[in-house]
Amino acid sequence: MANENGFIITKDTWERTPQEQRDWIMFETIQSMNDRLKVLERWNKAMSFAGGVTGGIAAVIVSKLCM
Repeated sequence: MANENGFIITKDTWERTPQEQRDWIMFETIQSMNDRLKVLERWNKAMSFAGGVTGGIAAVIVSKLCM
């Protein structure tokens, strides 16, 4: 139904799948997407912090060179 690369199910399989199983597939897919989004948000915060530190250091260096 799903793997680490994303969701894989054919239209034909979906049409033949009972509603209760479809509901579980949707639930599991949403949970997987939520977990992946949390990882991306953490990565974004870490890179934003690193970029801020790097930019701050660069600003200090440039201001010292211009004096």
